Amino acid sequence: MPDETRTLRHAATALPSSAASLEAAAPEAAARRAVWTTRLVVVGIVLAALNLRPAITSLGALLEEARVGLHMSGSVAGLLTSVPPLCFAVFGVAAPRLARRFGPAAVVCAGMAAIAAGLLVRPFAGGTPGFLAASALALMGIAVSNVLMPVIVKRYFPDRVGSMTGLYSMALALGTSLAAAATVPVTQALGGSWRVGLAVWAAVAAVAVLPWIGLVRDRDRARPYAAGAAGAEDVPEPRVTRSPTAWALGCFFGLQATGAYITMGWMPQIFRDAGVSASTAGVLLAVTMVMGVPLAFVIPRLASRMKSQGPIVIALGVCGLAGYLGLLLAPVAGAWLWALLLGVSNCAFPLALTMIGMRSRTGAGVVRLSAFAQSTGYLISIPGPLLVGVLYQHSGGWTLPLGLMAGLLVPQMIVGVMAGRDRTIEDETRVRD
Repeated sequence: MPDETRTLRHAATALPSSAASLEAAAPEAAARRAVWTTRLVVVGIVLAALNLRPAITSLGALLEEARVGLHMSGSVAGLLTSVPPLCFAVFGVAAPRLARRFGPAAVVCAGMAAIAAGLLVRPFAGGTPGFLAASALALMGIAVSNVLMPVIVKRYFPDRVGSMTGLYSMALALGTSLAAAATVPVTQALGGSWRVGLAVWAAVAAVAVLPWIGLVRDRDRARPYAAGAAGAEDVPEPRVTRSPTAWALGCFFGLQATGAYITMGWMPQIFRDAGVSASTAGVLLAVTMVMGVPLAFVIPRLASRMKSQGPIVIALGVCGLAGYLGLLLAPVAGAWLWALLLGVSNCAFPLALTMIGMRSRTGAGVVRLSAFAQSTGYLISIPGPLLVGVLYQHSGGWTLPLGLMAGLLVPQMIVGVMAGRDRTIEDETRVRD
C-alpha cells in the first residue's frame, strides 16, 4: 500500500508539469503552422499569377494556325481578341459572393482548376463553339482569381501589401511574356501541332492548383468574411457604388487596361508601317512587355510607402505621353526608347492593384472594391482597341489613333490622382450613410 500511495502521489504531481508542457508546445506548433501557411500562400500567389495571362497570350501567338485549323472566320477570330476583357468584367462580379460562401482560397483553387481544364479542352473541342466555350471556362477562372488576388494579399500580408502585390504583379508580367515568347518554339519542339502548343499550358495551370488545395483546409484564414472574422463585427461592408474613390479607381483601372490592350494589339503594326521589320517589331513589343517584370515589383513597394500615389500616376502618364509623341514624330529613329517608355507607362496595372489593397481597411471591403474596380475597368477597356482599328482603317495612318492613345492618358492621370488620395471607401460610405 505505501508503494502504491507514493506512485499515485508522483502521478498527481506530474500532471501539472505535463499540462504545462502541452501549453508551452501549443504556441510553438501554432507558430510552425503559421510559417508553413505563409510560405504556401507565397507559392500559391506566384503560381496563380503566372497562370493569369497565358490563356490569352499563347492563343495570340498561334491565332492564325487556330483560325485555319478550326475553319474560323476572320470576324470570329477578331471577336476572340475582345472576349477576355468581357469575360473578366462579367465573371469578376461573381467573385465577392463566391468568396463569402466558400472562402477566397477555395475560389482561387477552383479558378486554377477551371483554367487548367479550359486550356486542356479547348484545342481538342472539335469546332469553334467548343473552342469558345472552353476558352470562356478558362477566362472565368482567370476573372475570379484576378479579383481575389488583392484580397488574398490583404488578408495574409496586411503590413506588406506593396511588396506582395509587387511579387504578384511581377509573376503575372513574367507569365504574360513567357507565354507570348515561348508558345511558338515549344509548339515546334513538340512536333508543330498548334493544338499541342496550346494544351501544354494546361500543365502549368494544374501545378498551380496544388498549393491552394492545402490552403483551402485552413478554414479560419481562408474564410475571412464569415461572421466573427477579425474586424468584421464592427465594420459594415461598404457600398462601393457610393464611394467616389471606388469610381475613380474603376475608371483608372479601365483606362490603363485600355492603353495596355491597345499597345499589345497595335504597337507592332505601328512600327511595321513605319518601316521596321516584322521580327524587330515583335522584339520591340517584347521589350515593352518585359519592362513590367522589374517595375511591377518596384512600383507597388514604393506606392505602399506613400500616403498619396498621385505622383506615381503622373510620372507613368508622362512616360506614356512621351512614348506616343515619339511614335508620331520619329517612330524608327527612337523605336527602342519609345518601347521602353510605353513599357514604363503600362506599369499602371500593378499600381492599380496596390491602390485596391490600400483604399479599404477590411477584407470584405477589399473584395468588393476589387470586384467593382476590375469589372468596371474591363468594361471600359473593351471598345478602345476596336476604336483604334476603326480610326486606322478610315484615316489611313496613325496620326488620329496615336492622338486618341495620348488623349486617353489625360483622364487616366486625373482619375488616378483622385484614386490615389489617402482615404478609404469605408470612410466615404460611412459619411454618406
